[in-house]
Amino acid sequence: MKVVYMGTPDFAVAALEKIIEAGHEVVAVVTQPDRPKGRGKELAISPVKECALKHDLKIMQPEKVREASVVAELKALDADIFVVAAFGQILSQEVLDIPKYGCVNIHASLLPKYRGAAPIQMAILNGDKETGVTIMQMNAGMDTGDILVTKTLTIEDEDTAGTLFDKLMFLGADLIVETLPRIEKGEITPTPQDDSLSTKCGKISKEMGQIDFNRSAREIFNLVRGMSPWPSAYTKLNGKMLKIWKVKPIEEATDGAPGTVYDVKKDSFIVNTGDGLLEITELQLEGKKRMSVKDFLLGYSIIAGDKLG
Repeated sequence: MKVVYMGTPDFAVAALEKIIEAGHEVVAVVTQPDRPKGRGKELAISPVKECALKHDLKIMQPEKVREASVVAELKALDADIFVVAAFGQILSQEVLDIPKYGCVNIHASLLPKYRGAAPIQMAILNGDKETGVTIMQMNAGMDTGDILVTKTLTIEDEDTAGTLFDKLMFLGADLIVETLPRIEKGEITPTPQDDSLSTKCGKISKEMGQIDFNRSAREIFNLVRGMSPWPSAYTKLNGKMLKIWKVKPIEEATDGAPGTVYDVKKDSFIVNTGDGLLEITELQLEGKKRMSVKDFLLGYSIIAGDKLG
């Protein structure tokens, strides 16, 4: 098939690579404009643009894909289908109507659950046991189009947003290349989403990573995993920022005040929460590198009764 591919971040790279590998003709890659990044504010290209340059593909970087000149350029490409993955712009109905088979989106949740910007993080934050990828026929709404195919994935306790991101990225890449020929052959019957079951999720902010020790140990465990690698879960220790990277919930009732240290071991320390105990095994104190608690305790004293937060 002749494909226009629209995507921007790392999540969208694997699918583009798979589509090329499968022998489809990618007639253009549409990605966000280069943006200033870092302290030097130098222009940085998107991961998808980097992939497109590697394969010598036509690249389009419109500020607004709905502009008349961009729409005309897209029409002139005469593509069979537009494939979209974390592109970062809403497509107008005029754009959606251009290709013969319409526009399909690779979404990292089992729609209609988690429509929006951060489905991967939200699945972990909410303690879900499974998630997956949906290939959706796009319409003018936000992730509201008909479902074409889905594939489910188990969320392990060891998963963070980062590891789940990678798993879903490759799952989505495999699923889109399985789905494209089925779309072309008319083998898929689209299934409307049940809007009554829909949930929405906005963007993740740094403020969401602040740990409230009044919450349960299990909820904080999910927060730490869901905020890793960005923006990280954090608290304060003696007035300094303390990022928490790895924890384990312990379902044991105590009468200690939430946020106080319950016990200190050789390679961890345990903190009271609103429900249960939380064992902390990896952290990062402000101005220091990320390290195991075992290494941290070699140079920093923590005793039972100390307060976090």
